[in-house]
Formats: sequence, C-alpha cells, structure tokens
Amino acid sequence: MGKITASKKQLKPDPRFNSLLASKFINCLMLDGKKTVAQNVFYSALEEISTRVTDAEPLDVFTEAVENVKPHLEVRSKRVGGAAYQVPMQVNRNRQQALAFRWILMAVREKKGRQTHLKLADELVAAYKKEGAAITRRENVHRMAEANKAFAHFAW
Repeated sequence: MGKITASKKQLKPDPRFNSLLASKFINCLMLDGKKTVAQNVFYSALEEISTRVTDAEPLDVFTEAVENVKPHLEVRSKRVGGAAYQVPMQVNRNRQQALAFRWILMAVREKKGRQTHLKLADELVAAYKKEGAAITRRENVHRMAEANKAFAHFAW
C-alpha cells in the first residue's frame, strides 16, 4: 500500500481582485455554502465603498479596515489556585485576522433593516476611519488587557 498524505486544500484568490484576503473574507461571509451570494454581497459592498471613498481604491479600504480592526492583545482565563484570572496575552497573526473578520461580520449582522452589502460597506468605511462597532470591540478588548496587566506574569 502507498503512503497516504493529508494535503491541505489550497485557498484560491478571489476572481475579481486576485486577493487571498478577499477570498478568506468571502468564505467567512458565506452562509449555507452559497459562495456566489457572498461574492455578490462583497463586490457590491466594494462598489458602494468606491462611491463613498474617492481617495483610495476599494480593496485598499477593505485591507486597511481589516488591519485597523485586528487586535494585538486579548485576555484569556487562567485558573491559579482556585481563582480564575484574566491574563493578557499577545494574539498571533492568524487569530488576529480571524477575530477581525468575525467582529466586522458580527457588527454587520447585528444591524437590521438594510441590505447586507450596504451594512458591510458602512462597517468597512467606519473601520477604515477607525470608528464603528468592530473598532469599539477591539478597543474594549485592548482596554481589558491593559486593565489586567498585573496578571501578565501568569501567562503561559
């Protein structure tokens, strides 16, 4: 018998911008395996951004928005002697990106009453300008980490 190796399926860049970041975001945006719907929502949001932000390319606005939302620190619970401490820890790059995507999409899905591409465009433009719900969430996480700096020696 031959040796069987598990190969991780490679992520392909998105068809319009040839961007891996956009492709990952579209996959996170996708619900129930409907990728074309997610792509249409994403591309419509970028078209909306191009009408609102004239001084930058829409994909650059998206990339900068994700960078602005990425957290550098987070708190994790650690049990020491029967007490649970909130220990601040650095976040690795993959988790930073995953949290940024999650927070942006959470902010979009919490808003009701408008089309998704408009809500996504609003949130991305707000994150680009360092405001909005996703940025607020990041600031809260950083504030918690800063407040619990005294427990940093418990980090593992």
